[in-house]
Amino acid sequence: MINSGDTAWVLASAALVLFMTPGLAIFYGGMVRAKSALNMMMMSFAAIGVTTIIWVLYGYSLTFGTSHNGLIGDFSHLGFAGTLDQVVGAEGHQIPTLAFAMFQLTFAIITVALLSGAIADRAKYGSWVLFVAVWVTLVYIPVAHWAFASQSGTGGWIIDKLGALDFAGGTVVEINSGAAALALALVLGKRDGFRRDPMRPHNMPLVLLGAGMLWFGWFGFNAGSALSAGSLAATAMINTQIASAAASMTWVLFEKYRDGKATTLGVASGAIAGAVVITPACGYINPLGALILGLIAGVVACYAVSRKYKFGYDDSLDVVGVHGISGIIGMLGIGLLATKTVNDTGQEGLFINGSFELLTHQVIAILAVAAFSFTATWLIATAISRTIGFRVLRDDELTGLDTTYHAESAYDITGNSNRY
Repeated sequence: MINSGDTAWVLASAALVLFMTPGLAIFYGGMVRAKSALNMMMMSFAAIGVTTIIWVLYGYSLTFGTSHNGLIGDFSHLGFAGTLDQVVGAEGHQIPTLAFAMFQLTFAIITVALLSGAIADRAKYGSWVLFVAVWVTLVYIPVAHWAFASQSGTGGWIIDKLGALDFAGGTVVEINSGAAALALALVLGKRDGFRRDPMRPHNMPLVLLGAGMLWFGWFGFNAGSALSAGSLAATAMINTQIASAAASMTWVLFEKYRDGKATTLGVASGAIAGAVVITPACGYINPLGALILGLIAGVVACYAVSRKYKFGYDDSLDVVGVHGISGIIGMLGIGLLATKTVNDTGQEGLFINGSFELLTHQVIAILAVAAFSFTATWLIATAISRTIGFRVLRDDELTGLDTTYHAESAYDITGNSNRY
């Protein structure tokens, strides 16, 4: 029997997670220079459109259809076939399959949208649209099956065979996007003027607004992954708040210690890093564990972001440092701090039972997803670059992508009163 309360919660959570992608558009749009702000936002909206079409046609089926050795689903649900009268979940906590499908669609959308931040200011819009379609098909869908398929009753190898834990997407969303972002940044190369010209965010109020929208939506992201309106969802929600708040503070404290100033970009980035670090762990650790992970993530992610200048890769909006590194910390945190007092369907970490078993499984999952995502993304981006081209012409980059690709600008700076 369908549980109406659980269904309402999952539907609301799906709306919250979808809300995150416009939030990401605003967050990223404020972080780039004014001449490419609209292009940055358009990349997120392209992710919404293309991913939704793929999800209906075959994405949901390959992700949650009957598993082939834990690697990929089948074609039994093409076009959502056979889902109208199906339910997912344990007895007493069943929800309509389409509610679950909608919830999972929003995860696919935000994951590929995150990648746009790594190549801001220099990617052809049409090539980005093609990349979204190919990447969702060849990278996101397999990884989502590996870690999320058990939620629908089929078995992905990371959870059901390896025995690793990932509550809301530390592998599927965060490590996946971090590794892919690094590959994209390396293939497309550095922005013209990287390290030479200041490339500061052009609108910090937009950045803070976008960060607030992401923080708000993340409650659906994490607590919604319980797929029921109960104590586990409540734990995931409070853990999300704790980790995000803690990381926002340690990020700016580290900035103050290192640079002498605490910045608004830092507090926004820290909040996102905290939300990321708790994503895989929110349903397996207690609130004190969430506080610990948040405190750590704020410092480590802040330091990691600065390393791109040392290593010479241009991850424009810090996807690798904020999402990839924080996702790794969160997955490792499960191996150390997970406790069955929070979730009796999980396992216990090293600091709880003294066993390295779960931590070992977490490390294997991290390495497998990172290696697969980086390699596959490198190949996809390289193929696009060598065929239709992925990077814009230098003149277009210098002019700005808003006028080049969209014949618009984010701000009217002409002073032409006739348009009114």
